[in-house]
Amino acid sequence: MLVSIQFFVSLFLVCLFSSLVFGQGPMPASGGLTIGDFAATLDIGDVKHAGSSSYDSESQTYHLSGSGKNMWADNDEFHFLWTDLKGDFILRARVQFEGKGVDPHRKIGWIVRQTTDANSPYVDATVHGDGLTSMQFRRTAGAETEEVKSDAKMPDVIQLARKGNTYTMSVAKFGEPFQVSDSLDLDLGDEVKVGLFICSHNPDVVEKATFSNVRIVVPAPEDFKPYSDYIGSRLETMEVETGHRRVIHCTTDSLQAPNWTLDGKSLIYNRNGKLYRIGIDGSDVQQINTDFAVKNNNDHVLSFDGKRLGISHHSEDHGGKSMIYTMPVTGGTPTLVTSKAPSYLHGWSPDGNWLIYTGGRDDKYDIYKILSAGGEEIQLTKDSGLNDGSEFSPDGRVWFNSSRTGTMEIWRMNADGSEQTQITSDENNNWFPHVSPDGKRVVYLAFPADVKATDHPFYKYVALKVMDVPQGDAKPVAKTIAYIYGGQGTINVPSWSPDGKRIAFVSNTQFAKEE
Repeated sequence: MLVSIQFFVSLFLVCLFSSLVFGQGPMPASGGLTIGDFAATLDIGDVKHAGSSSYDSESQTYHLSGSGKNMWADNDEFHFLWTDLKGDFILRARVQFEGKGVDPHRKIGWIVRQTTDANSPYVDATVHGDGLTSMQFRRTAGAETEEVKSDAKMPDVIQLARKGNTYTMSVAKFGEPFQVSDSLDLDLGDEVKVGLFICSHNPDVVEKATFSNVRIVVPAPEDFKPYSDYIGSRLETMEVETGHRRVIHCTTDSLQAPNWTLDGKSLIYNRNGKLYRIGIDGSDVQQINTDFAVKNNNDHVLSFDGKRLGISHHSEDHGGKSMIYTMPVTGGTPTLVTSKAPSYLHGWSPDGNWLIYTGGRDDKYDIYKILSAGGEEIQLTKDSGLNDGSEFSPDGRVWFNSSRTGTMEIWRMNADGSEQTQITSDENNNWFPHVSPDGKRVVYLAFPADVKATDHPFYKYVALKVMDVPQGDAKPVAKTIAYIYGGQGTINVPSWSPDGKRIAFVSNTQFAKEE
């Protein structure tokens, strides 16, 4: 899975130098500069009016304008923002036309082309001005364009994925699950030109569009070894109400489990067994002193008052298994809390007196709690299946996930383990509920049905969902707020901002460039 040198340079700039190169707001393509994740911008075909592309580093959005009579028949006219890419990939973006427009068949979306010739073989995932959504393609140079229509109308989230020579389009209206179209087998060669496009469908008109949450994902190779081989990571923050996302940090290896500090200025995350603090703007990365504890997994939690940090360290004194410790959030020598292994921390009680965690005892994993100062552990779940992902909400109740009914679902119970109540019930496998600071909403991670209920691996198609905390017998209604390639480590610790407006999480891609 190779990416062109040109693309690596592009991503390096967006992750490291975007504030310098594009710090003054939208900047048009000129002088050979990269534009965000892309390497080049140009008009395809004999367009009457020149198009343009720009990238706003502050909002991390792209703005395209373009004309062109059509993208159909045996040749095309449109504006193209692109880069070279090899191997498998997943292309995602949230798309929106600017203004009412002129022609109902104006088009925007993702496109993959063999060349920049007007008659090039290609495949695209496009939404039209009148809401028509389709995967259009030309099999050979100069051949007639073909089309596979979607049942979706006017989606604003578009995904086009390639695996081998198979292309699949998925679309959604923000907040809803993806609708997956039929797959298409099309050989465009290994190296292709991948990017965003706009076509006005009227040679005399220039149309405009905005593309946000743009992500080019190169997935893990088929032969990777789970929990041994890792690909790159993007540390992201997102506005929960709008779904707008920002990448604040990139690494070439596994960065996991961000949680927000109480002052709202920093995130704490795990990388290669060590913990780091980073400014919310992506600046000032500093390793946290955890003394001997340098084999931490991604189960670390801040106390409600923000002063203490609980960690799960794989202790050599306990056969390399995870044990729970506490320490000052500013760093220091960890204090051992648990006496049995393995123990994986997930939550801290609002009063700071209790820790809640998953314990593996006699090959069965259940939820336990223990005084934060240490003592005897108290078992809270005893049902069949895996019980995991426990977290205290501000009202003192415990949220967790359990596979006891077949699929992994979100549950809630009292702090003493009583009144265990199932909250979600759907076809997904739902993990890691995180309750907002005001106690009114819950964000959680949803794996698709093809992932085993008791497994929470890396490098899968996953979704972040939010729901209101149900009152009485009301059934919760979940909204999809992020479509991600990620999984284990994406959002398995409390990660709401203190004001309850944003969350932090990790997405993955094989070409994430080191900052």
